[in-house]
Amino acid sequence: MYTHILISTDGSELAQNGVDHGLSLAKALGSKVTIVTVTEPFSGSGTIGYTGWSTLGVEMEKFEARSEKEAQAILSPVKEAADKMGLTAETIHATNPFPAAAIVETAKEQDCNLIVMASHGRRGIRRALLGSQAAEVVSTSNIPVLVIR
Repeated sequence: MYTHILISTDGSELAQNGVDHGLSLAKALGSKVTIVTVTEPFSGSGTIGYTGWSTLGVEMEKFEARSEKEAQAILSPVKEAADKMGLTAETIHATNPFPAAAIVETAKEQDCNLIVMASHGRRGIRRALLGSQAAEVVSTSNIPVLVIR
C-alpha cells in the first residue's frame, strides 16, 4: 500500500507525535522512510563596513552552518529511532521560506506515496493568524497526507 513514507518534523514535541506514528506505520507496512525538516533560507541584506567590504558572504556562511547543525540535531534522533526499528530511512534538510511547499516538493522528488505530519489542530482566527503547515500540505499535495493531532 504505502511503500515510501515521508515524515515531516520540526523537532518539536508536537511533531514527535507525527514521527512516532509515521515510524510505527512504516514498521507495520515494511515501508521505506524519508524524514524531512525544513529551515528558512538566509535572507539578510549585506552591509558594507568602513573598509568597503561586504559582510554578506560571511554572515550567510555562518547562518547556513548553524541551520545545518540545527537540522541535523532534529534529524539524527529520528534516523536513529528508524534504524533501531530496522527501517530503511533517509534524512533530508530542505531549505525553503515555505515549509509546506518544501514538504510537498520533497515527497514528489523522493517518490513518496504518503506524507505523515503532526498538526496543532488550530481553528478559526488562531489558524488564520498562526497559519497551518499541515493544512497547506493537505491542500497542495497530490499524494495522501496523514495528519496526527
